[in-house]
Amino acid sequence: MTEEKRVVYGTEDLLTGLCNSVTRVLNVATQSKVHYSGMVQRITKIGLKPDIGCFVLFDGGFSGLVVLNFGADTAMELYERYMLHMGMPKSELAGSHTSDEVSNILGELMNQIVGDFTGKVRRELQTNITQNQPKMLVLNKQVMLSVDTPLDRPEMRRVSFFTEKNNIFYLELAIDRTEFIKLHEFDSEEVLDPDALMDLENANQEARSAPASVEHDDDNSDLLRSLGM
Repeated sequence: MTEEKRVVYGTEDLLTGLCNSVTRVLNVATQSKVHYSGMVQRITKIGLKPDIGCFVLFDGGFSGLVVLNFGADTAMELYERYMLHMGMPKSELAGSHTSDEVSNILGELMNQIVGDFTGKVRRELQTNITQNQPKMLVLNKQVMLSVDTPLDRPEMRRVSFFTEKNNIFYLELAIDRTEFIKLHEFDSEEVLDPDALMDLENANQEARSAPASVEHDDDNSDLLRSLGM
């Protein structure tokens, strides 16, 4: 293999890019400091866990499944910081993580996270992936997921994230083992800065309603069945 055909991206590199999208979007949207662990876990199963689980499928240049699992305190911290930053009075905020509004906001944030990640994939890997609308579940028990996509050599990872109040949430990724090899040099400069992200966020809020909870969406029920749930 010539020097020009060196491997530049593998599973851990994709995971790092996804983790950076999580922190980048949440730090801007909530105006707080979210960071992730320097250690990653290899896991054999991927699933939704209490109290709120959110997942999104992507396909195209490579296929996979991304899950974010939030405890009640973490969900409420991110929701409240986001809404207060958007100018909502504290007296008008939802009081429980089981509120549809909390699930909708977390789903919107995950939509922005995966959108940021797909943008990086286009710029840095010169390929394209598409995503479905994030789906949210308020849970009181763990639900395991199976990926109904052609993953010949699936790899699964879990990363711990910490909020400014030291609440924890988890990202889980299931993806086919893949390597991207650079054939020649190309420009992969970042396109969006944090201000542009916020402009995109506000436009998304105005242009469409937030994602509906899974329990009230027949299309979501079909998707859950396709995931083996």
